[in-house]
Amino acid sequence: MSAGPDGGGAAAAQSREGSPAKDGFVPSALGTREHWDAVYERELQTFQEYGDTGEIWFGEESMNRLIKWMQKHKIPLDASVLDIGTGNGVFLVELAKFGFSNITGIDYSPSAIQLSGNIIEKEGLSNINLKVEDFLNLSTKLSGFHICIDKGTFDAISLNPDNAVEKRKQYVKSLSSVLRVKGFFLITSCNWTKEELLNEFSEGPKAVPQLGRLKCFASSLQKTDSQENMMIASDLLGETGNKSGSSLEASPFIRISFSIQRDC
Repeated sequence: MSAGPDGGGAAAAQSREGSPAKDGFVPSALGTREHWDAVYERELQTFQEYGDTGEIWFGEESMNRLIKWMQKHKIPLDASVLDIGTGNGVFLVELAKFGFSNITGIDYSPSAIQLSGNIIEKEGLSNINLKVEDFLNLSTKLSGFHICIDKGTFDAISLNPDNAVEKRKQYVKSLSSVLRVKGFFLITSCNWTKEELLNEFSEGPKAVPQLGRLKCFASSLQKTDSQENMMIASDLLGETGNKSGSSLEASPFIRISFSIQRDC
């Protein structure tokens, strides 16, 4: 599951008004496996008939930003990279074209993995691993990744009608099992503010101790509409507890991307 096609964000920020206080989000079919199975079955058929790879979640600019971040922070090209909820696998293709050679994409939708495989084959690439995996119920074979990337999957999980709070906790547990110490977690979201995400993944009341301490190294906030693109970026080099900047309310036009490093 990649959290859906791009455009304005199919799993983009849902209204919190009227939703249960315990969860904070209105439950949606966008958080269910059935929805994404149907999406990727359609996209697979479209690719087979017309060669259309489908939409890019958060657009090409989002992919370029992540790759530029990896370049800026001198991530080795042989570093192990995990794309959580890879969807059509287009981001995997871009990583491979840039030169990364140890790339794995997982998705719980078999149709998504089949689509990714077809697109990767069309591009003539062979250094990409694909696995049908539910990130909330992982096999023991996935571990030790230098970089874990999420472009919307955590957003979709947060909209699951069936106990999303527990599923978010399980996501953090899974992340702790696959991300190596000193590894980086790069997440892009349009449902959460920076402060909320740091609270979910760091040593806050909702955190999972196994993940250890986290450092936030870079943050960018993008507001988009049909008129303009505006980016507000800041570098955060201290502990997450010393983060700076104001919080923005989640809306369909707010996207946040930032990286956090597992410290222990």
